[in-house]
This record gives sequence, structure tokens and C-alpha cells, in this order.
Amino acid sequence: MKRFLFLVQIWLVSLLVCATLVTLCFVRLDVPVAERFWTTGRFLSPLGEAFDASVLLSIETLVALFLIVTRVVRGHLSRFAEVLALACLASICTYGINDEVLKPLFGVPMPAQVMQGARHAFNFLMGAGTSSFPSGHMILASAFAGVFMRLHRLSIWPLSALLVLAAVLLVVGDWHFVSDVIAGTFVGISAGILAGELWSVHSKLPQ
Repeated sequence: MKRFLFLVQIWLVSLLVCATLVTLCFVRLDVPVAERFWTTGRFLSPLGEAFDASVLLSIETLVALFLIVTRVVRGHLSRFAEVLALACLASICTYGINDEVLKPLFGVPMPAQVMQGARHAFNFLMGAGTSSFPSGHMILASAFAGVFMRLHRLSIWPLSALLVLAAVLLVVGDWHFVSDVIAGTFVGISAGILAGELWSVHSKLPQ
């Protein structure tokens, strides 16, 4: 119980820090940064096609299905395979919640729409799955990484570096605002760590 309360306190503090950063970036940085990279970001458009969310989701789905079938046939999976399957499922589920709940709730236009004259603002309950906030790509990647960060601590620094790289590319490529990637990272990692924590507790229960 004490561990649970401690983790909740850490998460609440992290939520406060994240909300503060998102607010500051939304007001001060988002539009200037998007304008700065508006021209140069177009050179990264091939990356957008190669790493489209539908492509990444398809890969995760195939990996998860393969591992589930393997578990049914063989009766067991290696520790790494279990974590990989959990990471894929956590990533897919969190992405779906973001697309169906969070993006429609906040309704922030994409950078391209803002550059074409749309107002950079929260349009509560007026968004869609194509809205900008939070970043779906960052949620997809961060939820996957969060599971490994919780269950394989040695992966924390390498995965953190990859998440930073992904965030920079999303902003420089004008796919997302700075506030989008910060919020997406927080939501994704929170979901991934939660999934990893629940799996850790489950795996210790008597069978």
C-alpha cells in the first residue's frame, strides 16, 4: 500500500510538471517553433509515410498476434517475448484511447492547419482523431517504451534517447507542436509503466 501511494504521489507531481510545461509551450513556443521549421520540415515528409501510425500499428498487431499464437501453441513464452507482447498491446490500446477520447476532447488543430490560418487553441469536444493534441505517434512509442522501462530497467536510457529523437523529428517535421509531443510522451509513458506494473504484480501471484 505504501508503495502504491508513493507511486501515485510521483505521478501527480509529474502530471503537474507536465501540465506546466504544456501550458508554457502552448502559449509561448508552439506557433513560433512551427513557423521556424515550416519550410525545412517538408524535406522530412518521406519519414511521415514510412512511419505512418497505420504502419506502426500494423507491425505491433502482427507481432502481438504472433506471440499470442506462439503462447497458445507452445504453452509458454520467454520473459522478453512476454514483455514485447505487453508493450505492443499497451501501445495499441493507448493509441486508440487517444484517437477516440483525448484528441476529440481537446480539439487542437494540426500545425499545417494553423499555418493556413486556423487558430492555435483548444476547441473542447470539437476535435477528431486527426487533431494534434496529444501526439498519437508519441503516445504509440512512449507506451511501448514505458512497458520496457518498467520491466527492463537497463532499457530506460536507450529508449529515452530514442523518444527524444522521435519528439524532435515530429516537431521539426511540422507534424506536431512542442506541447503535443510533451503531452503524448507523458500519457504514453504513464500507460506503459502502469501496464508494466500491473503485469509485474500479476506475474507474482500464485498460479
